[in-house]
Amino acid sequence: MERRRSKDALEWKQGRRRRKRRYYNFVFHRCGTSRSGVEISSMAHEQILLGMGNPLLDISAVVDEEFLTKYDIKPNNAILAEDKHLPMYDEMSSKYNVEYIAGGATQNSIKVAQWMLQAPGATSYIGSIGKDKYGEEMKKNCKHAGVNVQYYEDDKAPTGTCAVCVVGGERSLVANLSAANCYKTEHLKQPENWALVEKAKYYYIAGFFLTVSPESIQLVAEHAAANNKVFTMNLSAPFICEFFKDVQEKALPYMDYVFGNETEARTFSRVHGWKTENVEEIAIKISQLPKASGTHKRITVITQGADPVVVAEDGKVKLFPVILLPKEKLVDTNGAGDAFVGGFLSQLVQEKPIEDCVKAGCYAANVVIQRSGCTYPEKPNFP
Repeated sequence: MERRRSKDALEWKQGRRRRKRRYYNFVFHRCGTSRSGVEISSMAHEQILLGMGNPLLDISAVVDEEFLTKYDIKPNNAILAEDKHLPMYDEMSSKYNVEYIAGGATQNSIKVAQWMLQAPGATSYIGSIGKDKYGEEMKKNCKHAGVNVQYYEDDKAPTGTCAVCVVGGERSLVANLSAANCYKTEHLKQPENWALVEKAKYYYIAGFFLTVSPESIQLVAEHAAANNKVFTMNLSAPFICEFFKDVQEKALPYMDYVFGNETEARTFSRVHGWKTENVEEIAIKISQLPKASGTHKRITVITQGADPVVVAEDGKVKLFPVILLPKEKLVDTNGAGDAFVGGFLSQLVQEKPIEDCVKAGCYAANVVIQRSGCTYPEKPNFP
């Protein structure tokens, strides 16, 4: 009799454990909460979002107008370094209080998306670095951020750098691509790297990568169109629209989402002969350009600094207010656009409505502009 009771008790305990496991599995999958009680993003499976771009080490400093004039740098602009700019990196380091931050437009956005998602390994990133201490720092930084990186490591060129010159809270970027300019399509085609492309359902590539490997962009774009996935890009800078128009136009039919700011949008309009500077009209026109796939309609998202975000789809425009910030709290606009995209994508990959995507983008940008560089606190405080 005692033996029977012991057996019944054992079976009851085992059944309780099974019921408990089923309960935890239900909570985890249904509610997006881990057993420790930490909220995770239930829609964001591992490696759902892949970014590809130019990883750069940001050399950031508050400089003066005289420094900008000396190196022929326009306020609030982004350019590629020419020979005349090369001495500025050492001068910044010796003359100003500089901060080194792992950056690059796409890498910034992916890191912010990862931060917003709080789901380890939800994002991946591909780009080219040098075999040097800056490259090692980049790898360590992204690993700490929870991003799965697969860098091509160039034997000869040093890791790329970007001078971030801040004057009155406005930033001007001068990028010396170096190793970032050496990315090879062969690296993307390697089985372990192409596996990241196949696993992802969403892709983001800043327009800057058009200057490096348009072939790689085309491979990913065609894969996205053929497999009903979402492909997104950014206009990134006026010079991309002006001097890389041909490769940009080749990628455009595949873009399901086009990001940009008002300056880039107006440059795009001028280059295409549209004869309008109205950002809302331009956003609609971009959204209505031909598409390679009819599966997804194109949505254009244009930021305008402190003015409302313009979203164009189905021939209509919606305006979304940004989070206004007192001027005394503004630290650095560098990375604001990248952060907006990262926040936006963090909700898009969870299939949230466009309103939530824009809200998250505005939140992320608001956090970043109150800090130096594209940085953020340990965890987001986003509803």
